[in-house]
Amino acid sequence: MRARRSTLALVAAAALLLTAACGEAGSSSPGGTAPSPTAEAGTDADALQACAPVAGDQLVVLDDDLGLQTVDNIVPAVNAAAAETSPEILEVLDEVSATLDTDTLIQLNKAVDVDRQTSSEVAAQYLEDQGLTDREDVGQGTTLVVGAGNFSESATLAEIYAGALRAAGFDASTQTIGNRETYEPALEQGDLSVVPEYVGTLTEFLNSKVNGADAPPVASSDLTETMLGLTALGDEVGLRFGTPADAQDQNAFAVTTAFADEYGVTTLSELAETCGELVLGGPPECPERPFCQPGLEEVYGLQVAEFTSLDAGGPLTKTALQQGQIAVGLVFSSDAALADG
Repeated sequence: MRARRSTLALVAAAALLLTAACGEAGSSSPGGTAPSPTAEAGTDADALQACAPVAGDQLVVLDDDLGLQTVDNIVPAVNAAAAETSPEILEVLDEVSATLDTDTLIQLNKAVDVDRQTSSEVAAQYLEDQGLTDREDVGQGTTLVVGAGNFSESATLAEIYAGALRAAGFDASTQTIGNRETYEPALEQGDLSVVPEYVGTLTEFLNSKVNGADAPPVASSDLTETMLGLTALGDEVGLRFGTPADAQDQNAFAVTTAFADEYGVTTLSELAETCGELVLGGPPECPERPFCQPGLEEVYGLQVAEFTSLDAGGPLTKTALQQGQIAVGLVFSSDAALADG
């Protein structure tokens, strides 16, 4: 599992307690209000077809149209003292956020994880392509350290942030510092100046840190509300945040494009309305987590006939989808395997 998911087990466990029966929370970081299930009372599930897996190399994420998952948009997290001294930091990083959507993030990950370019090479090309290399000198040589988690997506985003800041006149370097439990305190203390973060995951990390492990959840499927909560929590620990990008790296459910074409589905609601039963694959804890099987059943009314224990968005799940062993699998929405072609 990726470093940014280091708090996922704790967050989901809290949600499990809050939901009592694993199904009333509306997101992977618990606390979202569950929308009404798509399968209305009285629907005859037996009348729906059993949707067998369909093998295929290309994967596609089904739209989470009822908001089961917590938002996890990319957001610049900045040490408060650095942001107050140089407010231009957030201005520069907001320009970067404006260029990032999920499809773009998938392509950046593909360039590193599949095409085997370095994060610095990919970042340099991206900054040039987006016109972020020619700017007014507002940094005046101020030294900044951009931190990254120990996975490639974070490293690439950190290189993009640093490159944009250098183009604006800052003396910016990058440093990879383990997981969130390691780099977040360094960001608070000013050993790091900036870190690319994830809205929902960081919100619940700080919520637990500030309010305790049993605190009611703050993150939800609503980006505006979650950002309000994150901003307030950031004020408590000395962090400031830029504008979140459209790009997200969140829990998602994928099928093969061949499956989507055969059954005519693009959303999880359509999947539930079309398929009477199917085979779901994911991490071993999926049958007990509100953002996984219980959420699909309670929020969408999906009929899971069989669960196959695999991994959390890793190669086992993706291979099982491609080989037609499972119909639906839990993945991460920015995975390089979702790139077209």
